[in-house]
Formats: sequence, structure tokens, C-alpha cells
Amino acid sequence: MNASVITSDAQALAVAEHIAQQLRRDSALRDRERRLPHAELELFTRSGLWAISVPKAFGGAGVSNVTLAQVIARIAQADASLGQIPQNHFYALEVLRVNASPEQQQRLYAEVLSGRRFGNALAELGTKTSHDRTTRLSRDGAGYRINGRKFYSTGALYAQRIPTSVIDDDGIQQLAFVPADSQGLQVIDDWSGFGQRTTGSGSVVFDNVYVTADDVVPFQSAFERPTTVGPLAQILHAAIDTGIARAAYEDALHFVRTRSRPWVDSGLDKASEDPLTLKSFGHLSIRLHAAEALLERAGEYLDRARDDSTADNVAAASIAVAEARAISTEISLAAGTTLFELAGSQATLAEHNLDRHWRNARVHTLHDPVRWKYHAIGNYYLNEVNPPRRGTI
Repeated sequence: MNASVITSDAQALAVAEHIAQQLRRDSALRDRERRLPHAELELFTRSGLWAISVPKAFGGAGVSNVTLAQVIARIAQADASLGQIPQNHFYALEVLRVNASPEQQQRLYAEVLSGRRFGNALAELGTKTSHDRTTRLSRDGAGYRINGRKFYSTGALYAQRIPTSVIDDDGIQQLAFVPADSQGLQVIDDWSGFGQRTTGSGSVVFDNVYVTADDVVPFQSAFERPTTVGPLAQILHAAIDTGIARAAYEDALHFVRTRSRPWVDSGLDKASEDPLTLKSFGHLSIRLHAAEALLERAGEYLDRARDDSTADNVAAASIAVAEARAISTEISLAAGTTLFELAGSQATLAEHNLDRHWRNARVHTLHDPVRWKYHAIGNYYLNEVNPPRRGTI
């Protein structure tokens, strides 16, 4: 696959706007019929947007985290599932940046610049906590064998490599960048969520899958010292929810502007003249703009932590991202709910499929509990306690 190479933040934003307009076409239809977006992903990947976080030293644009978040938010606004599919791809690129050897970085970044996609196989079902892993990495000569089963493997269905969290013989967690065509690897399309329907977030099974030592990167150590791996993962989730909120908001504006609501209690012919409708849009607009501002602010904090990864800088970035993640959770759900309230029963008609915004927000915001973000934020400001180093804060 040949992909364009983006060289600047400005170019990344311009390409994202152009691609988003194309991805928006048929997004409602893809959701309603669960049409997997293979062609759309090829367009998305060939645009060069999947490589924008590759550092400049390795031939990428090395864009700011502000830009990366804005790109993901714009794509998620066009199609929420397509906005989420590259989330773990960029997460894996960040693990490479902070933990991989120069040789691993050179080789794997080159694959991404050529247009190859990374999926993920991180989470598991049936473990005591969401952080526990049972998938094993066992030594086999000069390489390793992997055995285990993963779920919530967003993007694996569309990937050329599947970064996989594994526990080695010493009980240490590693990240194996497994080629998707490896013998014994099976990607199962068993994702059946009522939202984010085309993310391909199903199962991956590893049955004695061989992986070379060169494709195994330290993972656990990224959380044993101050790094931006955790907050980078979270800002991408915040961007997805912010994009979903913007999509619901824009659809609500369009619906009210183009349809009369003669049943409005005020007796007005147009809902746009109803003071209660105006109040709803005013309330929604303020919170959406606040979410977008906090997302940008979080990216700025994350950029500082990337350039100088002290414990204090990483903690400040994690809290700034948690703030953006908390408000993006609330506004994405509120925007979808308000769209129902303003559009009435027409929002539930299959021909409009406006309910997809709420469904997408409801499913995606369950990724990790937002209530713990408020706890971490409060503890940080009140008691000056830094948040834990993990990918869910």
C-alpha cells in the first residue's frame, strides 16, 4: 500500500477536513446496516493521517498532540467508528516512541509511513480486574510463542499488525507486534455492541503463534516511570467523544432549522422560535465549546510532558486529559439526548438514524469509568496527589 506522507500540522488538519467530508457520506447507512468500512479505511490510510505522529527523525510529521486530537475529533464527527479504529494504532506508536529500540522504531515506523495499520489485542474477558492479563509469551528458540484470547480488539479486523499485550516467563508485560497473517492467529468478528458498530472490536485468538524477538517491545516499564503513554491513550478517547458530540449538535441544528414543529407547546410554527429550544441549544453550545477548549488545553499539557517527561509534567498532563475526558463523556451523551428531545420521535426513524450519535457515545464512554477521573482530579487539586500511572486516567 502506498500512502501519502504528511509533513506538517497544518497539512494534517487540512487533509483531515477533506477526508472527513468523504467519510461522512453513507456513515449513517454503514451504522444502520453494519457495513464494515474496508474501502473507507483504505482512503483514510492512504491520506497519510495514520502516520502523523511518527517522529520527524523517522520521516513523519511528528505533529503536536493538539493536532492529533483535533484530527481524531474531526474524523469521529464524520463517522464515530472510523474515529475510534486508529486509537490503538496511535497508542502503539507512542509505546514505540518511549520504549522501543532505535532499530525497532526505524522498521515499524517505516511500515506505518508506507500505509500499514496497527490494531490491538490488549483487553481480556473473565479476568479479576481490567488490568489483569493471562495471554502468555513463552520462549521458543530465538523467538517466542503466544497463547491466549483477547476481546475489545478494536481495529484488529482491519490491521496488518496486531500489537498484543502478553506476560513473559518472568511475569513482565510486553507488547508483541504480531503480523496479522501469522499462523495460529485468528481474528473473529464477534463484536455486537449497539453503538460503535463497525469498529471491529471483537476477539483475537492466539494458538501457539510465533513472534520474533525483534517484534517484542517492553510495555510494563512505560507505566513504571513517567511517560505520556497513558494520557496519550486517554486524549484520543476524549477526542472521539468530542467528535461524536459535535456530530450530534450539528445534526440537531440542521433538524430544527429545516423542520417545523407545530406541536410545540408555545404554539409557534417553528421550533427555532421556541424559547425552550433556544435555551437547550444555548446550554449545549456552551458545554460543547468548553469540551473542545479543554481538549486543546489537554493537548498542550501533553506536548509539554512529551518534551520533558518529568513526574510533575506527566501528572499535570494526565489530569488535564482527565478533565477533557470527563467533560467529553458528559457532552457526547447530552448532545445525543438533546437531539432526541428536539427532534422528537422522528429521531428514531431508521431513515434518519439520528439515534446513532447517542448509541455511539453510550458505548464508547463506557471504555473506562469517568467517575474515577473526578476522584483523581479532586485528589490532585485538593491533596496534591499525582494520579496513578496507567492508561485509564
